[in-house]
Amino acid sequence: MKKNFIKVFVSLTLLFMTSYGFAQDDTDDLASWTAINLRYKLNKKWTFNLEGQLRLKEDISEVDEYFSEFGASYSLFNGFKIGTGLRYIRENDNVGNIQGYENHFRYNIDASYKHKIKDFSLKYRLRYQNKNEIGIGTDEGDYAKQNIRFKTALGYNFNNWKLDPKFSAEIFNRFGEDAVNGFSKYRLTFGTEYKLKKMGTIGVFYRMEKELNEEFPETTNIIGLKYTYTLK
Repeated sequence: MKKNFIKVFVSLTLLFMTSYGFAQDDTDDLASWTAINLRYKLNKKWTFNLEGQLRLKEDISEVDEYFSEFGASYSLFNGFKIGTGLRYIRENDNVGNIQGYENHFRYNIDASYKHKIKDFSLKYRLRYQNKNEIGIGTDEGDYAKQNIRFKTALGYNFNNWKLDPKFSAEIFNRFGEDAVNGFSKYRLTFGTEYKLKKMGTIGVFYRMEKELNEEFPETTNIIGLKYTYTLK
């Protein structure tokens, strides 16, 4: 009875958080992120990822961006990992006098630590991120967008239940020549994953992203779907 109560409580919490995000008066946009990820585990130390993602904005009516990303991570010891990612982005700029798709390149360097406390799993990630438009120099007013990001994630493992909940919180600290240095936005994410037999994993999530240090901060509600297939 206790286990069933916890399962129902978690499901209702997910539904409430999703509904709460859509109901806020200061909500500016509803977006969707859809991704396909191919993961290759070379050995116990090395893991490689190839991902394609499509993001929609303006109440899921316009393309925001789509990108391809290659990533690699190396397991050091006892849950510690370091990693990197390279991303080529086609970004839809539909605001201002000059509109159209822009080419951007982004890279990141990560350090993470993961551990368990009974049925809880906890993960912490520190990321340096650098994004720049391709073919546009600083003399034209384009400077790299740099961020230091810190993310904390919490998961819980229910016995005999395949939809274990996951929650994460992430803060962005932006810096650079064209930016107001300091905390620029945060993200709160609640989701789950379902493992298919020999066919990969499907993940769904709801994410709320809110700007900071802006006169009129924007709030974006994001619904996400991700399919991951792992080669071993």
